[in-house]
This record gives sequence, C-alpha cells and structure tokens, in this order.
Amino acid sequence: MHKTDSSVARDYIAKTPGSKRLYERARNIFPGGVTHDVRHCPPHPVFVARASGSRKWDVDGNELVDYFGGHGALLLGHNHPVIVEAVKEQLSKGTHYGASHELELEWAELIREMVPCAEKVRFTNSGTEATLLGFRVARAFTGKNTIVRFSHNFHGWHDQVAYAAISHYDGQIPPGVPRTFTENISVCPTNHLDYLRQTLENNADVAAVILEPTGASFGHVPLPGGEFLADMKKLTEKHNVLLMFDEVISGFRVAPGGAQEHYGVTPDVALVAKAVAGGFPGGALLGRADVLDVIAIRDDEKWNEEHRVPHQGTFNGNPVAAAAGVAALKLIKSTDACAKANASAETLRAAMNQVLREEDRNWVVYGDFSAFHIFPNPEQRDISLEDIQSAKVDATVLKATPSSLAFEIRAAFILEGVDMSPWPGGWFSAVHTDEDIEKTAEAFRGVLGRVK
Repeated sequence: MHKTDSSVARDYIAKTPGSKRLYERARNIFPGGVTHDVRHCPPHPVFVARASGSRKWDVDGNELVDYFGGHGALLLGHNHPVIVEAVKEQLSKGTHYGASHELELEWAELIREMVPCAEKVRFTNSGTEATLLGFRVARAFTGKNTIVRFSHNFHGWHDQVAYAAISHYDGQIPPGVPRTFTENISVCPTNHLDYLRQTLENNADVAAVILEPTGASFGHVPLPGGEFLADMKKLTEKHNVLLMFDEVISGFRVAPGGAQEHYGVTPDVALVAKAVAGGFPGGALLGRADVLDVIAIRDDEKWNEEHRVPHQGTFNGNPVAAAAGVAALKLIKSTDACAKANASAETLRAAMNQVLREEDRNWVVYGDFSAFHIFPNPEQRDISLEDIQSAKVDATVLKATPSSLAFEIRAAFILEGVDMSPWPGGWFSAVHTDEDIEKTAEAFRGVLGRVK
C-alpha cells in the first residue's frame, strides 16, 4: 500500500490524521520516519498514545486490540499491575547503581529455575547482543570459527546474521556488511537436516549451530516437528558442536521454560530477550556452566589473556529491568499465563479459518503456541493448513507476500480496530479475552471485504 489512492489507504488516512501529522515530523528527524523497520507502515505508521491490558489507543483516540505485543515481549499484556508496582518501587531506589545488586541475582536465579539449559546466565540488553555474545563464547570455548545458521531464521541485525533472514536469501551480502564478516558463517537451507549433516561432516571448524526452535520467527516457517530438534541434538553431539537455541521470542512464552522445556530437547546454549524483562529492555545468554565460564575472570592472568571473552554493557542487569523481569517471571512461573495465551491463539486461528471458509477465500491462518500468521496466498496456490503446519510449504512461498499487500492488510485491520505485526500476524498475551477474539474474527471478515 505504497500508494494513497486505494480505498483502504484513503480510509486509513482519514481515520488517523494525528498519526499522519506526527509522521511528517518524524520523517524530518528519523531515517525513514521510524525507529524500527517493522514500524514502517505506508502511508504512515500508527502513533500510540497509551496502552493497557490487551488494548492500545492511538493519538486520534482509536482503540485497537493489540497483537503487536511489544514485538512479542508482552506475554502479560500492557502495564500489568504487578510489574508496574515493582518498577515504581525500584524507581524510588535508583535506576542505575553501576554495581552488582540483589535483584539481578534474583532475576538470574529465576531464569535458572525455569529454563533447562541455564546453568549460568549472563545479562545483555537485547536479543541481538545475546547473539553476538553467544557466537563469541562458542568460538572461544571450542577453539573453532564457523557458526552454522538456517536461512529465514532471525537472530538480530548485526553483520553476521544480517542476510538470508528477511532478505538476501541468494547469498548476496547486504550494503554495509563486509564480506569478511560472512566468511565464518555457513547458511543451511531452512529445515534441511541432511544439508546440516553434510556441512558438519565436511567442516571440522564448526563451533555452533543456531536456530529458532519453534521455526523461523516463531513459526512463520514451521519446523517439521519436535523430532527435528532431537535429531539436531544428536547430530551436534556426534560432531562435538554446540547447539544454540534462539529463544528470544519463544523463551518464557511457549512454556515457562521455553521451547526447550516443551520439546524436551536441551541445547548447550540459549539466547533470551523480550519476555525475560517484562516489557523492559533486557536479554541474556544462558547455558552450560563450562561454556559460559569463558567469560569469567580468573586468577590466572595468562588464561585471561589467551582464552577469556571480555563482556561489558552499561545497562547489563539494569535494576529497573531486573525489577520488571523478576515480577514477570514470577507470574509466568506460578500461573497458567503461557497455556492461556497458547489456548487463546488456537481459538483465534480456528475462528479466522472459519471466516475464510465462509467468505470462500483461499488464505490460510496458521501457527503454534501463542502466535498466528496470515498467509494471503498471493499466487493463489493450492495450499492447505495441514501443508503449512507439516512444513511441506517452502519458506520462500510463506514469506512471499508482497510488502504492498502486507501493508494493506495491516492498515485494513487498523480500520477494523485491530493491530498486528506487518508480515501479517501477531502474538497473544495471557490477558486477551474471548471478546478480543470475537472482535478480531469479525475484524478479519471486514479486512477480507476491504482487501480484494
């Protein structure tokens, strides 16, 4: 929807004049007018004024059922009162000590109690930072250089993972990334275990294999099944290679202990962010004690010089983020928050597919756990829900929705009182209600009427 002459664009502009004015200001100061690529939404993004629970309100007063979910961070919804109270209390005590504190210890102990692989924890400020640290730690621990990753899996925006994730699947290197940064990265085709097997057999320099354990970007490209992870675990163990799960999205959301708890496959190392900090900036590298201890400072200066991985970060374990994280993880650990979000998403997926049948449209709504993805089938292929969920549909097909169509679908949903991520799809929280589900299903019917 790059043009403004469609009926959806005209209605969107008419409904969001305040957002339009703010975007005109933003274009003068932010590159592209936004602070995150995913917030780009022609003809202009929606500007939000406040949020609570499962809803948010834009600057024009439009109320939206929210499935953007803080980019997946808000399993407990917006402004959960327990988290808000914990943060308020911490703000009165200080926002940055520049020192160790008990809250960061409590936060890490909760993570260790909940996540199977978490013998040791090192805090970062984001998933991207956790990936950077994880790669360096894996190389230092093994003495090997190559990291193997799968195409279409997203691991942040840094140079080693900035291609074959959301673009440049053909091996071309994006602008600004030196080719030397890719020399020790091996990219496997999505979900291709035989290709990985051949890679490990032919390359003795592999330090680690990383993937999203629920399928690329929380199931947008599903895995063949849980046995895929078990087979990968056996394969990496056979070749003495570290298995690294990117649980930035799935951690504390699939289950309290993440995808590794659900599938019963424990990686050597895992990355978490998003839900771990209760809606505040935060991430962490988790894993085997012997692996993470390459970060530890020893009394042996020679060892420190030759083997240790230094790690800094001004806001690592920040007290405010720690307060929010402790409050959030206690709730996730002691309640059915994950199960409730998963069940609600399943109900919505079924309701939306029922709407598709009634409207005789060959789109598909699919997903697992607390996610849903809308496949608008732009090439009108004969594809079923079962085909997608069993990983029979290629990733290039699932991610082939033209950006103009994806933006039009998102804008149409906003017109119907719902917001979600632009691929299009979204994440449930534990506080979405039956009323939200009913409203979203009817909004979907309205979207189908607007988007032909």
